[in-house]
Amino acid sequence: MKQIQDAYIVAATRTPIGRSHRGFFRNTRPDDLLSTILKAAIAQVPNLDPAAIEDIICGCAIPEAQQGLNVARIGAVLAGLPTSVGGITVNRFCASGLSAIQMAADRIRVGEAEVMIAAGVESMSMVPMMGNSPSLSPSMFERDGDVGIAYGMGLTAEKVAQQWKVSREAQDAFAVQSHQRALAAQQAGYFADETTPVAVTDRSANLETGETISKTRTVSVDEGARADTTLEGLGKLRTVFAARGSVTAGNSSQTSDGAGALILASGAAVQRFGLTPLARFVSFASKGVPPHIMGIGPIEAIPAALRNAGLTQNDIDWFELNEAFAAQSLAVMGQLGLDPAKVNPMGGAIALGHPLGATGAIRAATVIHALKRNKLKYGMVTMCVGMGQGAAGIFEAV
Repeated sequence: MKQIQDAYIVAATRTPIGRSHRGFFRNTRPDDLLSTILKAAIAQVPNLDPAAIEDIICGCAIPEAQQGLNVARIGAVLAGLPTSVGGITVNRFCASGLSAIQMAADRIRVGEAEVMIAAGVESMSMVPMMGNSPSLSPSMFERDGDVGIAYGMGLTAEKVAQQWKVSREAQDAFAVQSHQRALAAQQAGYFADETTPVAVTDRSANLETGETISKTRTVSVDEGARADTTLEGLGKLRTVFAARGSVTAGNSSQTSDGAGALILASGAAVQRFGLTPLARFVSFASKGVPPHIMGIGPIEAIPAALRNAGLTQNDIDWFELNEAFAAQSLAVMGQLGLDPAKVNPMGGAIALGHPLGATGAIRAATVIHALKRNKLKYGMVTMCVGMGQGAAGIFEAV
């Protein structure tokens, strides 16, 4: 029986995050986004022989249409990787990218692989939130306890706000803080190390000449953060999911497009190829919660991941808590007593965006580079998951 070995992250990068439908990636295919970020990750480890990569595991929340047909394998082929490199697409909704990292790490830790790539990709511009033809089993509506699985995400946030008594004012203040932190981090250049600029080609037609006009530009900064976000402005927004509710578009995550990728290697591969580890993958946990209050998932997943790592909450220096909604973020922070200064110090999904299945990989790149930049030791990526789950993963700077 092989001994459990460490899995190290030797490259971690992501694309900028674009607003869905009207943002800079609105016409960029997700398989092209994935291939771009795979090539960027490999470029960070020039000593690595690509043929040593065992497999690519890619998270995607809605793996159909332009990001269907096993987008992981398609991305590998488009990136020009050796045909020996496999690919599998996995789906745990918002935790898909984080689950891809966990699965890749586990392959290394049990000795089945020496080098793996974990990634995530999502185009919410091209593939709608529920997919093109969603179909829920009628059996879900036969018992009251099951019907919550069919609730829209916003309605579950309203349920959390009610049960945990999170006010509209608190949600809006949290949203303003997310934008302010994100803008400050952008201005300080803190996202630069984790972000790979992407060339985007915009095409238009000259109706008089019949010619197609192509213009290429490079995007390098997340486009969601807004300097004009204020408490007064957010307070004027109407609620979206309940007439007398508190959840609005302004205190919810932005639908987005983006991709992220990490390269993981065993200690032996690090030595053989002369690689420099950025971090060690420490632990992971996923837990189920009632579907109608899915936003509280991290309340169960965070303690489980800490137990698996033999750590306490105070050991974590940096939390990337996905801001699906301000209501659920505040409920999680309040229930667990998380230090607000340690949670999303550079803003979260309300300002930066949430490209579903890509978010876990994107935020892992954020925390890994943040630990290195700030000389911190432990970081965590955690999120709630649609239909009633929570997930959390811990990384250690090396």
